[in-house]
Amino acid sequence: MSSGYSSLEEEESEEFFTARTSFFGRLPAKARPELQDAQKERETHTYLSKEEVKEKIKSYNSSVTDKLKMALNSNGIYTGFIKVQMELCRPITVQISVTPEEHAHNNNETSFYLPAGYLNILHISSTNTVREVIEALLKKFSVSDNPAKFALYKRCDKEDQVYTCKLSDREHPLYLRLVAGPSTETLSFVLREHETGEVMWEAFSLPELQNFLRILDKEEDEQLQILKKRYAAYRDKLEEALGGVWKPG
Repeated sequence: MSSGYSSLEEEESEEFFTARTSFFGRLPAKARPELQDAQKERETHTYLSKEEVKEKIKSYNSSVTDKLKMALNSNGIYTGFIKVQMELCRPITVQISVTPEEHAHNNNETSFYLPAGYLNILHISSTNTVREVIEALLKKFSVSDNPAKFALYKRCDKEDQVYTCKLSDREHPLYLRLVAGPSTETLSFVLREHETGEVMWEAFSLPELQNFLRILDKEEDEQLQILKKRYAAYRDKLEEALGGVWKPG
């Protein structure tokens, strides 16, 4: 598993306000009842006072085992780290560095699949929203895709079951991290594409849509070849069995 580090603070104001290989690899939303159940139990945030935040951070830092601690500033804003696992089924479009001469003759974008399970670490503040976190993750990889194509999910382990819930753009991931504590079993973050029924296709460029069609054509051909080989093997076995039955004794 790979990991990466980046910070939202480096490019923000002091207030921190701005901040798998297959289309068939994931079942549609209707076939995932655990996601639907989790979305129904969205929590209502009870925002903490400065003293409560201070106590929470003290307790949080005492439980941290990877040195990724939180810090409370004098203005009441706190900073810390979140880990985001990348679970992207579709290829991403990234910008590549080219010389002016190369740019004149070639497109400076390319598409590829991000390795499964990539874990990225972000340094953010308590004011950073889900939307800002998504934008920071895409910028980390120089991804030129529209951020509206992606969603941030929280994953929780409860009573030997895993619940996944899509976060709204206005939620604050570091607050959720603080309240849940540092354990990734209690809470973890996952970046995914929107479910098939939620995809904003108008947000894709024409080359991206054409690339998706090429991928679908390729996968369709691969599935057809697999079926043909399977039935050819069945046919060979049947013919062999028939030859044994009718073979003169």
